[in-house]
Amino acid sequence: LVLLLSVLSLAAGGKLLVVPVDGSHWLSMREVLDVLSQKGHEIVVVAPEVSLHIKPTKNFVMKMYPIPFTKEDVHQAFWRTSQDVFEEGSFLERFLKIYERVENISAMYLSTCAHLLYNKELVRYLEESKFDAVFTDPILPCGQILAEHLSVPSVVFLQQMPCGLEFEATQCPNPPSYVPRTFTELTDRMNFFQRVKNLIFDIPNYFLCDFVFQPYAKLASEFLQRDVTVPDLLRQVSIWLIKLDFVLHYPRPLMPNMIMVSGVNCAHKKLTQ
Repeated sequence: LVLLLSVLSLAAGGKLLVVPVDGSHWLSMREVLDVLSQKGHEIVVVAPEVSLHIKPTKNFVMKMYPIPFTKEDVHQAFWRTSQDVFEEGSFLERFLKIYERVENISAMYLSTCAHLLYNKELVRYLEESKFDAVFTDPILPCGQILAEHLSVPSVVFLQQMPCGLEFEATQCPNPPSYVPRTFTELTDRMNFFQRVKNLIFDIPNYFLCDFVFQPYAKLASEFLQRDVTVPDLLRQVSIWLIKLDFVLHYPRPLMPNMIMVSGVNCAHKKLTQ
């Protein structure tokens, strides 16, 4: 009887803190949370009071915090950024337009993160809740900052990190002669000149990422009271759940803690015969 009870205790659900990112990122993450809730895990989601898609459900506890933006502000920022993805033009035109949009939406995200971290009442609640892990989207490192503060392991859920930060954080090989870069329209089979093009297209990413993530490094250093960089934070991630597969995307190297989970963000519909 004691042996059976000990086995049951090992199968008990855990307590999970979720720090999501709004938009389509949240819609696929919610699918995972619904299944985790059904399996007995206790889930607490922290989210801003103003968002597009993050809403309370019966499957998890929602803890909300105020931010200095209206729903119209958030909707406008998301809509403009999503439209830029489908616009045509030269690489320079697309890069400059995306740079401008990223600048605006990054400022909004950074402010939202700061309002979460410096919400003393909410952070005190999170400290006292004794979570087993943090589940977050690393495209914004706010959840990883909280994981470091709470000293709990983290699991991240993503499709792709800007500038290939997931490769740097996991020390995963990412050679430009093999892995095609964004906007190049290249495949994993390139001749010499295509490899040169792939390398050149990779250069602006370093400037873009420094611009986007450097403020988070400053915020994290102030909050954690020690000097850290965003790659430092991401190196602490335990598991990388990647919403890709090698059917729709080109083959690339992976590390042991990078797990392909493609299909979790697809609609579940019965197909006709």
